[in-house]
This record gives sequence, structure tokens and C-alpha cells, in this order.
Amino acid sequence: MTPIEEPEELRLAKKTLSFQQIEIQTLVNEITTLNQDFIFQNEEKQKRAEELILANKELAFQNEEKQSRADELLIANKELAFQNREKQSRADELFLANKELAFQNEEKQNRADELFIANKELAFQKEEKVKRADELAIANKELKKTEEDLKEYIKGLEEMIFITSHKVRQPVAYILGVSSLLNMKTNYSLDEVKKIVDHIKKSAITLDNFTRELTTFMTDLKIKIKS
Repeated sequence: MTPIEEPEELRLAKKTLSFQQIEIQTLVNEITTLNQDFIFQNEEKQKRAEELILANKELAFQNEEKQSRADELLIANKELAFQNREKQSRADELFLANKELAFQNEEKQNRADELFIANKELAFQKEEKVKRADELAIANKELKKTEEDLKEYIKGLEEMIFITSHKVRQPVAYILGVSSLLNMKTNYSLDEVKKIVDHIKKSAITLDNFTRELTTFMTDLKIKIKS
């Protein structure tokens, strides 16, 4: 007996099924790539946060050093003032002491200039510290946002996997079952073939609808994360 030629609807259904499988694989690849990109961004932001923390520690150390210098200059200034009073009390008695006092006054001015410069440098360092602290706060905020986005994305992937395992399994299993029936017998009547093709078509439509739902789900998830 001559085998019944495979109907055109059955061939179209098989092509549709093959195309949908390719689309599903493409979506899976996109999901994998997006996940790797989020992980990379998270690592980069973590590195930036660590660098800012190290810079902040270095700035704090420099600030302490400047403060120590300022304290030393303040003590020296007080000592100079004491010496100036001593020289002034002896100015009426000794001309040479007056010259020495003038010299001490010049030294005092030099120290005052140094103290002024040190104070300006200290103020600058404090401003830099505030800027670094602001940058660190921004980096930490961005890192927290990235972590929240990643958690949301993983939650979406878990939800997608759960939906896929339930909505894809049934039509695929049905198509595989019908395909097995086709392999078991070759002398189907035309009505039987039409019924089989109709069942495959319904399963393919169900699978196609889920593919569209999955595409919409992933698009909404991407928009939600980027917003």
C-alpha cells in the first residue's frame, strides 16, 4: 500500500514549531546576555565604591597630618607671642634686644604666613573630602539601585522559568505524542490526518501565544529595570 503523502498543513505546522523553538532559544540567549551584563555592571560599581573608600581613607589620613601641623604651628605661635612680650619688656633697656625682637617678629610673621597657607590647604582638603564623600554616596546609591534591579530581574527570570515549565510543557508534550502516533502508523485516513493536523495546529497556536506572552513579559521586565 502506498503511504499517504504528508499534508501541506502538517508540513506548515512542523515549520511553525521549528521557528518557534528558534525564537525561544533566541530569547534564552538574550536573557543570558542581559544577566551577564548586569553582573558586570554590579562588579564595576563595586570596584568604584572600593576605590572611593580607599581614597576617603587616604584623605582622612592627610587631614589628620595637616591638623597635626596646624596644632604644632599654633603652639609655636603661642611661644613666639610669649617671647615677643619678653623682648618688649627688655626693649627699653637693650637696643640689641630690640633688634632681636624685630627678628623674632619677622619669624612670627613667617610662621603666621605658614599657618595661613596650612589653613588654606586644610580647608581645601576638607572640601575634597566632602566631594569624595558625595561621590561615594552617589556610588553607593547607584550600587544599591543596581542590586535592587538585579534582584528584580532574577525574580522575573524565576517567574518566567516557572511559567515556561508549565505553559510550554503541555503543548510540546502533546505535539510529541501526536508525532509518535504518526510514526506508529502510516495508513491514516484523510479525516484522521486532518484531525491530527488540527490538534498539532492548536498546540502550535498555544505555543505561539505563549511565545508572544513571553516576549511581552521580557519587554516589560526590561522597561521596569531601566526605569
